[in-house]
Amino acid sequence: MPAFDPTFLGLRGSVEGTAAVAKDFKIFYQKVPGADAMKYTLDHTAASYVFDPEGRLRLFVRYGMGADLIAADIKRLL
Repeated sequence: MPAFDPTFLGLRGSVEGTAAVAKDFKIFYQKVPGADAMKYTLDHTAASYVFDPEGRLRLFVRYGMGADLIAADIKRLL
């Protein structure tokens, strides 16, 4: 992942595995070809998930939601 911060951890899997996880999490993604075969971008859902200690999904945080709204939602959950 040289285009990102060196502390980022990139996870990947097979095409089929990635499609299955994206379906489970209702995530959109699409490879967009670039100027040549070695360059591309990836359109994708921009959001985060908040899980409780038992692994249950508790909150879907949309991109651009803002820290104050996210903090208020998390406080309600706590």
